[in-house]
Amino acid sequence: MATLKECKNSIQPDGNVVKLWGKTEQQISIHCNTLYIFIYHLFPAVYILALLVGLPGNLAALFVFTFKITHRTAFSIYISNLAVADIIILCVLPFRIHYHINRNNWQFGDFTCRLTGTLYYANIYMSICFMTCICVDRYMATVHPHNYLRMRSPWCALIASVVLWCAVGVAILVFILMGPLKTNSDNSQNLSCFENFAKIEWDTRLGPYSILGLVFGSLVPTIIILVCYPLAVRRISLIRTRTAQKAVRVIYTILVIMLLCFLPNHIVYLLHLLYRWEMIQNCSFGRAIYNARRITMALITLNTCLDPVLYYVTTSHCHWERLKMTWLWGAVSRRRGVYTIAMEDPFSAGMRGSSPGPHPDER
Repeated sequence: MATLKECKNSIQPDGNVVKLWGKTEQQISIHCNTLYIFIYHLFPAVYILALLVGLPGNLAALFVFTFKITHRTAFSIYISNLAVADIIILCVLPFRIHYHINRNNWQFGDFTCRLTGTLYYANIYMSICFMTCICVDRYMATVHPHNYLRMRSPWCALIASVVLWCAVGVAILVFILMGPLKTNSDNSQNLSCFENFAKIEWDTRLGPYSILGLVFGSLVPTIIILVCYPLAVRRISLIRTRTAQKAVRVIYTILVIMLLCFLPNHIVYLLHLLYRWEMIQNCSFGRAIYNARRITMALITLNTCLDPVLYYVTTSHCHWERLKMTWLWGAVSRRRGVYTIAMEDPFSAGMRGSSPGPHPDER
C-alpha cells in the first residue's frame, strides 16, 4: 500500500495535482496517481438527467402543493419547501455542467462561483432538513396522533420553515462576504470552483462550515430519520387500512432516498475531512476517497430526481385524475377539473377513530 512518501513521486496523467498540507506552513505537493478524468463526463451526464427529470417534477409539485391545495397542512408546507430547495439546486446545475465540460475551468468569475457553490451545497442540506421535518411530522401523526392533532397547525410548519431558510441565508451571506476563495494552482492553470482549496481556506472557512454541516446537516437528521421511521412503521403496521399502507410506502420512499443519496455522501465526506486534516495520510486510501466523493456527490444530485417520486407516492391517496399519470414529466394540464386533491391530511385520517366509517376497502 502506498505511503505518503511514495505518493510524492507519482504524477497524475491529466496533469492535475492533489495538494496536501503538512503540519507546518509549508505546502507539500503530492501527485497521487488519481484517475479522475471521469468526472468530466460523469457530472454533466448526471446533471443533465437531473434537469430533465427533476426540474419538471419539482416545478409541478411546487405548483400543486402551493396553489392547488386550499386546505394547507404542515405536511404540504414541508413538501413545498423541499421542492423549492430542489429547484434552487437544479437552477445552479447549468453552471456546473459548463464547468465540468470545460475540464473544471470556471469562467464566470469569483462571485458567481461563491454564489452558485454555496446555493448548491446549502440547499442540499436544506433538502435533508425538510425531509427530516417530514419525518418528524409523520412520526407524530402515527405514533402520537392525539398530540399531533393539537399541534398540527400549519403555522408551526411555516415558522419552522422560515427559521431554517433564515439560518441558511445568514450562513450563505457570511460565507460570500468573507471574500474570494483561495485555491491551489495546478499545471493546467484552470480556475477551480469550490474544489482544490488552499490550506488557509480550510482553517478559516471550510473547516468550521464543514463541521457544522456534518453535524447538523448530516448526522442529526440521519439519526432522527433512522430512529423515528422504524417506530412509525411499527405503529402503522398495526393499522390494516389502505391509508396506513400508503403511509408505509411514503416512509420507505424517504428511507430509500436517504440511504441511497445522502448516507453514502455523509460517510465519504467524513473520510474526506479526515484526509484533509491529515488524519489519513495514505495515498491509495486518499485516491479511493477522492473517487468515492465524486460518485456520492453525483448521487446527491440524483436526489432531485427521486423527490418527485416521494411527491407522487405522497399524493397517490388523493384524486389526481389525469395529472397523476403525467406529473413526473411536467406535462401538467391546466384545464379546469384536473386538480381535485383531498383536503384532509391523509395520514392522520387513518389514525383517528372518529371518522364516519371506513371505506369498504379499508375494513
